[in-house]
Amino acid sequence: MKRLLQPELLDTLPHNDPAAIRAREEMLLVNGIMGNHRWIERMIRRHGETGWRITELGAGDGELSLRLLNAGLCRAEALQAMDLAPRPKHWPHEAQWSCGDVLTQALPESEIVIANLFLHHFMTEQLRTLGSRISPVTRLFVAVEPARWRIHAIMGRLFCEIAELNHVQRHDMQASIRAGFRGDELRQALGLGEEWRVSVQSHPLGGYRFMAER
Repeated sequence: MKRLLQPELLDTLPHNDPAAIRAREEMLLVNGIMGNHRWIERMIRRHGETGWRITELGAGDGELSLRLLNAGLCRAEALQAMDLAPRPKHWPHEAQWSCGDVLTQALPESEIVIANLFLHHFMTEQLRTLGSRISPVTRLFVAVEPARWRIHAIMGRLFCEIAELNHVQRHDMQASIRAGFRGDELRQALGLGEEWRVSVQSHPLGGYRFMAER
């Protein structure tokens, strides 16, 4: 499967649209089954250090960042998030939320950068721009994206039927897989140099698990 970017329905709907709200709720189920949030938490716990700041790109509803905060992996003052969506009502007052485009705004200085099912939205040239904007102080970059294999597309269709997911999720899941990554593609797209030590895992349930240390 050649990598292919297509518009996702969730990106075209108003934030308060009922179908969009349901699709975001269903994403919690998808993330739970894939174990995305648990894996990112484990990687930060294993490779991060006390006092390191954390920035989440494409934070959405903020659930992943709040999970890390509640797990004691950082203080609220050291937590930062960026997304086009508005600041969630339950977002901590002490934590920072930047509402804007990660390709045009300066990325916050932090030792850890995380992204969950977000980077596949960008073309290679855009990912290269994003990679060039990573702060010099960043030591750990952890991301989970869709793994681009036909078997995962088939599994995704079956799961959507069994779980009775809505039309937004059914469409966007397939679009996400077609825009996903394999092998060393994400490292090359981000333009990470030899100073980064990169590891990639392909999870059986469709996760492309990427970690880079510097």
